[in-house]
Amino acid sequence: MINIINFEHPQLTINHWQVGQSESWCVLGRNGSGKQYLDQLLTGKLQPHSIGELSLPSKDKIALVSFETQQDIYEHELKIDATDYLDANDVGTKAKDFLPQDKLTDPLISAFGLSHRLESGYRQLSTGEGRKLLILQAIFTGVELLVCDNPFDSLDQVSCIALSNALAQLSKEKSKEKSKEKAKVKAKNNVTVLLMLSNRQDIPTWCNNIAFIERGQLDVIGKLESDDTKRQLDVLLAAEDDDIDWPENMKQRQAYQHQYLVKLNQGKVQYNGVNVFENLDVSIKPLQHTLITGRNGSGKSTLMQLITGDCTQCYSNDLHVLGFKRGSGESIWQLKQQMGIVSSELHRQYRVNGDLLTVVLSGFFDSIGLYQKPERHHIELARQWLNKVGLLAYQNTPFQQLSYGEQRLALIARALVKSPQLLILDEPTQGLDELNRHRVLNFLEHLAEQKHSTMLLVSHRKDEYLPLFKQHIKL
Repeated sequence: MINIINFEHPQLTINHWQVGQSESWCVLGRNGSGKQYLDQLLTGKLQPHSIGELSLPSKDKIALVSFETQQDIYEHELKIDATDYLDANDVGTKAKDFLPQDKLTDPLISAFGLSHRLESGYRQLSTGEGRKLLILQAIFTGVELLVCDNPFDSLDQVSCIALSNALAQLSKEKSKEKSKEKAKVKAKNNVTVLLMLSNRQDIPTWCNNIAFIERGQLDVIGKLESDDTKRQLDVLLAAEDDDIDWPENMKQRQAYQHQYLVKLNQGKVQYNGVNVFENLDVSIKPLQHTLITGRNGSGKSTLMQLITGDCTQCYSNDLHVLGFKRGSGESIWQLKQQMGIVSSELHRQYRVNGDLLTVVLSGFFDSIGLYQKPERHHIELARQWLNKVGLLAYQNTPFQQLSYGEQRLALIARALVKSPQLLILDEPTQGLDELNRHRVLNFLEHLAEQKHSTMLLVSHRKDEYLPLFKQHIKL
């Protein structure tokens, strides 16, 4: 299936790696370790400078599902959007059109929670729903090698179990996890499953072969159940001391002037006659840090967009944000200058050219791209935040050349750089390795201790349900 000996490239080195047919493998690595170059090698986009032997399945038998492939599809859907030329909204390519027509009643679609989304356009799907759709597409079209880059990120617990069980059956391994969805899956035989993961906690029990990549060097570690493998991973993923000073703006406390930062009465959002949610009451007081959870597609991101003003139905709701009643003549910029936002929607919209420092600086002006000249203290503060997230050395690197996880860290710095009253975090740790994920959670705890910003967090990971959250909204 895969046989690589003495592969040499400036971005990737593999001395010896063999993957047999129907095996399951996990390649673990930190953000920026080179996983994206391994993706490129397996899909034929990365050519060696020197090699002893390279054997891979044909390109039409390999499927890669990653944040980058999702972004490519999203951008294509934007290009073909014909809404401006039609009397109705153009939803684009429907979810069902990604799947073989003879598979539209397959029980796995229901197990993945996508049966009710088949008529939705791809752009209308959440990040997690889009990823599940592409994995179903690969399963149903009979690939030989399925490469999934952080497939469990942004999925709720039930979806994670359903996906894990489906992948386990593909690789002929018996999953030890019991799915709540008792669907009978007719999986294709002879599929090799390769997971590219950033967190040890995401390694399923059936994925027994472990490799590690660091600074572009891939090495085979061993079997998951081996004590030696666990010891090696403990060493490779040991936490590093963070002795970098906090940026200057973290010392500032907010002066809140309103009883409520957010007040939603009987909230309702509806698309194409289908309610995303209705009769929803939400109230958030200053420093009442709030956790929002729920199944994929339950309306978590929609609620966040209602608050930020990115969902236009905010004007048809009884909604007050930061002292303004939505629709009373305020501008969206009056609100956003008091907000810091991290979300998958912002991430996939950030497609403009620019270096990393420019991306962080754009947070001062709430723009995608930088169209105003920053002052000297803006630049200094942006560099302090890049240093704090470990990316100062890449300040002049084009944003699009960084890994997805590194881009995510930069967007977190962008949100924090202007000391927002309201910090809106829609799955901010998506794509981050376990060290950077804990770093971000430490940021949140420090913010709470300093009474710096009021936080709204959407998360599926139970280890992110921190004690600092005083309110829990379940959708």
